Amino acid sequence: MVTVFRRSWLRLQSGIFSERGQHVAAALSVGVMTSLGVLLFKRMIVWVDVFLHRIVEAGLGRVFPWWPVLLPVIGGALVGAMRYWFIAREKHHGVASIMAAVAFSGGRLPYQRIPAKILGSAISIGSGASVGPEDPSVQIGAGIGSMLGQLFHMSERRIQVLVATGAASGIATAFNAPIAGVFFAMELVLGEYESGAFGMMMLSSVTAAVITRGLLGPSPAFPIPAYQFHGAHELPFYLVLGVLAAVVALAYIRALYLAHDWFHESRIPEWLRPILVGGVLGILGLYVPQILGDGHEATGEILRGLDLVPHILIMVLALKLILTALSMGSGFIGGVFAPSLLLGAALGGAFGTTLTHLFPAMPIEPSAFALVGMAAVLAGAVRAPGTAIMLLFEMTNDYRIFLPLMFAVVVSMFISELLEPESVYTLGLSRKGIRLLHGRDVDVMQALSVRDVMDAPPALVYEDMPLLQVSHLFNHSRSHGLPVLDGKEHLIGVISVTDVENALQEDPANLNAPAGNFCSRRLLVTYPDECVQEALQRMGTFDVGRLPVVERNRPRHLVGWINREAIIRAYKLALLQRVSQRHHATHVRMEA
Repeated sequence: MVTVFRRSWLRLQSGIFSERGQHVAAALSVGVMTSLGVLLFKRMIVWVDVFLHRIVEAGLGRVFPWWPVLLPVIGGALVGAMRYWFIAREKHHGVASIMAAVAFSGGRLPYQRIPAKILGSAISIGSGASVGPEDPSVQIGAGIGSMLGQLFHMSERRIQVLVATGAASGIATAFNAPIAGVFFAMELVLGEYESGAFGMMMLSSVTAAVITRGLLGPSPAFPIPAYQFHGAHELPFYLVLGVLAAVVALAYIRALYLAHDWFHESRIPEWLRPILVGGVLGILGLYVPQILGDGHEATGEILRGLDLVPHILIMVLALKLILTALSMGSGFIGGVFAPSLLLGAALGGAFGTTLTHLFPAMPIEPSAFALVGMAAVLAGAVRAPGTAIMLLFEMTNDYRIFLPLMFAVVVSMFISELLEPESVYTLGLSRKGIRLLHGRDVDVMQALSVRDVMDAPPALVYEDMPLLQVSHLFNHSRSHGLPVLDGKEHLIGVISVTDVENALQEDPANLNAPAGNFCSRRLLVTYPDECVQEALQRMGTFDVGRLPVVERNRPRHLVGWINREAIIRAYKLALLQRVSQRHHATHVRMEA
């Protein structure tokens, strides 16, 4: 008897401390920590909201009746200060940063920054900025997964899986929808189905959902309207809704990046941008309060069938779309997931209500169209149809919604991808030359930015410098091209060895002529955050061997120098790292 017990205990120990047992423990840990972290984050939003309301109302309530206008302004000032002092600029933001980290960095995220970003997000949402909490929730989970993987020196593939596991747990906690969380992680973070990863994500996601339901109860994230699918004759209406959802999703994507570009090119100080947008939010919020915050309350009102007036819903849709773009572009911290749900609910509610006026004899339920509209706009914006469908299914627990839901989502996805191949998350990466295919980078060169490759210029030429001195610089630097600056240290052109030789062949007296007379002033430049592949293509198109690197917002400010030799060296290193990573991942899979 003792022998049998001892063998069972040893077998249990070997299972617990095996690699598979460690993965199970990691998944459980990520689920528990993520659920608690996201719930604390949600509580922080409430605390910020209550604190700001009490402070401002107590100080100005009697003398300034429009005191709610100041809440987003104060939030903008706090977020602007945090961005200036604590939150450094990042190459990518939100879910896009997680996708890029999984594709290029083996899932290694700078998890040390997450607390400051979460506080900034809580201040943004609590003060009324038009951003959502779901993307920060995903960042909490992904950051926890990456942190555990790095602390315990796991393989890159295991860290990637833990990042996806944390992302799934974040969505599961945010919406009380564990299956939708797993689909989100597979569609957007990993970009593929893998049985081992699926098991870890499901275990972690369910763990997070169990804790969430234990603390908050089993109620869904939104109130669920009564729903009845009356037959195939309703499907054409859902087809039209899918088309309209695609239009809204595309407008949403374009607006977000137009606002980003406008603020990026403007001369408004970064700390001032959220303050100005906060003022706009505060003023408009007095008249249309549905546009403030993450939009969960407004979405719930639409689903409950309250105030379903088409022109009001269209106004809410338009203002929410514009103000979300301005909030994100100005520097408020948050996500684009939740606002897209309000856009879909407003669209579906307006469309369904209009149908009741056009076809009064038909038993049309506007709230059901609002529910399906949420999934259709979400799918068109983030390009995650499985996530959208499962999210709404878990919210309703009614299989009858599947047919119209899938119909509208597929139509929205098809039209959105046809007109804009990139999603709200990947368009920013694509504009930097980074293109992801099934969560993986298409080319190793896209993993490199110009900042990773650039060097200091080998020498500097000033426009009043004589060609004799320039020729000496070429001899000492062993470079075939050098940047030319004016007296204010502004980049004005590039001079090459060929330019000097041609000038001396034309007239030997040019040896004492200033270099500015012979340099090429048709500037071809690149930027530190640009993809190396884009810079290399520009070199090939114009047949040049080097490019000056300048800042985007100061195109005459030289910050570096890049040439083909440096790119080739960096490419070889990146290629070796990629081969090593794939070999190690294969070895880990074989062991598992």
